[in-house]
Amino acid sequence: MAKETGAAQSGTFKIGGDIEINRLGFGAMRVTGAGVWGEPEDRAEALRTLKRLPELGVNFIDTSDAYGPETSENLLAEALHPFKDMLIATKGGLVRGGPGVWTPLGRPEYLRQAVLMSLRRLKIGQIGLWQLHRIDPKTPRDEQFAVIRDMQKEGLIRHVGLSEVGIEEIRAAQKFFPVATVQNQYNLVHRVHEDVLDYCGKNNIGFMPWFPLAAGNLAKPGTVLDSVAKKLGATPSQVALAWVLKRSPVMLPIPGTGKVKHLEENTAAAAIVLSDADFNALGAAGLKESRAA
Repeated sequence: MAKETGAAQSGTFKIGGDIEINRLGFGAMRVTGAGVWGEPEDRAEALRTLKRLPELGVNFIDTSDAYGPETSENLLAEALHPFKDMLIATKGGLVRGGPGVWTPLGRPEYLRQAVLMSLRRLKIGQIGLWQLHRIDPKTPRDEQFAVIRDMQKEGLIRHVGLSEVGIEEIRAAQKFFPVATVQNQYNLVHRVHEDVLDYCGKNNIGFMPWFPLAAGNLAKPGTVLDSVAKKLGATPSQVALAWVLKRSPVMLPIPGTGKVKHLEENTAAAAIVLSDADFNALGAAGLKESRAA
């Protein structure tokens, strides 16, 4: 296993061109209960995990008002406020009907309420990065983009991001505000958003892959991922994360966990250096599995 190192080993990126973060961040979805609902099973361990983040150099945290709902933001405030030298990115636009239930809601008045309530829970005066969790198909998207533009002009949010979008939607949003980040599912074996990632790279838009550790069948013994991991003295998940980091300089992976041990293992991936040969071999194997899925 790769030895523990800080997230600074992952390099840096400037969100919106002015908020510098270490590229390896943290997703705070898993500090909640089953189905991303309610309090975590081990609340004390979840708080220890959050408090460990700055010690490991993790200064970029992704959360959402829908995680719990509210639970993740409340725990972050309890563990880390006043967030010195940290960027807490949060999201709005999904409502929860129960464990595992997620429903888009993008009515302008609701999005404004979501921002105001996130500000209250996080105990801050401005959200450094606020992301539209989903574009609501039942509300004209221009109405959603317009209220976000207004809240940015009012200073409630500094930078704006989108989640689970294609290039056409990013361009539509850019008529209202600069798109600072895009958060789409992406990992070694889930590659449907390669075009979006390339677009983000060309336009210096941060790309936040969710489920960045997933490796599918490549995590099994005898695969190229298993071989590379053994050669480097790392876990398959660490190598999968190292591959994601190497894929693009705008890549901002946010692996999440509610356990200190897993956090330390994930952060250690920032120190793994993949050779070009290993990177290409992993990429080819992952793309083959992605196409077969």
